[in-house]
Formats: sequence, C-alpha cells, structure tokens
Amino acid sequence: MDKSQNASYQVGQAKDQAEEKAGNLVDKASNAAQSTKESCQEAGQQMKDKAQGACDAIKDKVGANK
Repeated sequence: MDKSQNASYQVGQAKDQAEEKAGNLVDKASNAAQSTKESCQEAGQQMKDKAQGACDAIKDKVGANK
C-alpha cells in the first residue's frame, strides 16, 4: 500500500468513526428527548389528578357532589 492509499484508508477510517460517534450522539439525544417527554406527560397527569381532587373536595364542601 503506497502513501496515497494509506492516507485514503486512514481518512475512510476516521470518517467511519466520526459517523458512528455522530450516530451515538443522535441516539443519546433522542433517548433524552423521549425521557423528557415522558416526564412532562407524567407531571401533567399528576397536576391534572391533583386539580381534579381539589375540584372534588370543593364540590364536597359546597354539597355539589350529591
């Protein structure tokens, strides 16, 4: 293998490694985004449940749940 072929091979190797690292970063970002989305949905559901509980408590106090 001459110097030109060796340089081309090394460039190809570096490109493959860079693409793999970029793919891994994209996967990590995607996983983080999904986790954040799920956390937000869970927090939203908890807030909704608490608000519903508060409304029910108020209705009980004023006798509207009868």
